[in-house]
Amino acid sequence: MLDRELLTNHIKDQETVFKIRQVIDKIEITQDKHIITYTDFLDPYERRMAISIINRFEDIKFMECGGHKDAERKIIVVYPYYMDHYDINEGLEYISVSAHDTGLKHKDYLGTILGLGIKREKIGDIYIHEALGNIIVKSEIADYILFNLERIKNQKVEVKKISKSEIVKIEDDHTEENHFISSFRLDSIISAAFKFSRNESLDYIKGGLIKVNHERIEKASKELAEGDLVSVRGKGRFTLYKINGQSKKGRYNIVLRKLK
Repeated sequence: MLDRELLTNHIKDQETVFKIRQVIDKIEITQDKHIITYTDFLDPYERRMAISIINRFEDIKFMECGGHKDAERKIIVVYPYYMDHYDINEGLEYISVSAHDTGLKHKDYLGTILGLGIKREKIGDIYIHEALGNIIVKSEIADYILFNLERIKNQKVEVKKISKSEIVKIEDDHTEENHFISSFRLDSIISAAFKFSRNESLDYIKGGLIKVNHERIEKASKELAEGDLVSVRGKGRFTLYKINGQSKKGRYNIVLRKLK
């Protein structure tokens, strides 16, 4: 029996601890039964934590699968060291959803699928191309979606399975904003991005509603760097895309890319 507490004692966020303990369950099953196991979809931070643990064991190997090399959400496939990854099924299915009109957003697709009773961790990335959506899911729920997804919002949709090669990832739709900030502290940049007061920013941070590069951060003094991704629950997310320099008054000019 693997010591789950010891293996996860470096992770502070309890939600992440819960998910990583589920990964440890997969490790243990693979070791004991010499079979392939599949995690649910994990974000980049959760995968970093999981892989740091998997790499401690010499009798197993792993691969990450998300339908696309640049996918944000991926599963981890754990398998015995003597197997070749070319012979292993990735455990994913790919679904195309066609609507009659444009205008459906990521949240519309995701909200409708969750409304079918499917858990978020069974769904990977969703790519939207005008009136067409590509959805990556775990194989175990693909048929359920195929037979039950009939409408998104007020639109009737056509649903079918497609091959992995038909998945096309597009650039995230975003807007760019210029801001002047006094420092690169998390609270300062969040205040600029969402026009929060300092106290509002602190409330969000202390309330555990902020993630930086998918890791929950509860320290207002956390300094951001160019390229960092920040998500604010209920508000959206943005990237600190560019730092342009410092003004004569000592304030920093930055460019934020807000995802639509």
